[in-house]
Amino acid sequence: MQSRNKFFDDMSQLMTNAMGVAQGAKDEAETAMKGWVDRWLADRDFVTRDEFEAVRGMAQKAREENEALKARLDALEKSKPGG
Repeated sequence: MQSRNKFFDDMSQLMTNAMGVAQGAKDEAETAMKGWVDRWLADRDFVTRDEFEAVRGMAQKAREENEALKARLDALEKSKPGG
């Protein structure tokens, strides 16, 4: 009976160790994949959300300034003699 308990204890320890190794391999694979994806994205020159929003704001401001200048120009053209 004692040898059966030792057998099961050894098998349990073996399975516990195997699960630890599997978890370690999973973690290592995830880290490697994340690193690869990060490098791939960096090589593509994608912009961050903050950078995109900043440029978008600048474009909106420029559009509004252009509209205001166009309105002023239209008003000046209407006010000049013969216009």
